[in-house]
Amino acid sequence: MQKRELEVYKQQGLMVEEKDPAIGVVLGFLPGGGSFYVREYGWGVVDLLLWPMSILWDPISGANGADSINYIATKMHVNQLKQKELDELQERLRLSEIDVKQYSIEKDNIERRYSGDL
Repeated sequence: MQKRELEVYKQQGLMVEEKDPAIGVVLGFLPGGGSFYVREYGWGVVDLLLWPMSILWDPISGANGADSINYIATKMHVNQLKQKELDELQERLRLSEIDVKQYSIEKDNIERRYSGDL
């Protein structure tokens, strides 16, 4: 579900990429590299101790960890943008620039825009 939602945000130009999954894969072939790259330091030490066997799982862990970090960063970014728009809309209602009906319509549009659904 996260991958699908992240793809929607990417299509909408809202995705934040803090970590590159491809780099996570490549670093996963080094002792503990994938885990260290995605801030999983405990697992990085374990992978370091179990190297070269950790080559079997650490590249995948590096890619999945990068995706998770990007998902969390994107969700935070999207929530900030959404909240800013909702606050501005609330202020317009408070100043009587729009009526309750228009407020409701615009609020629904904002909710839909940032829902992560196409």
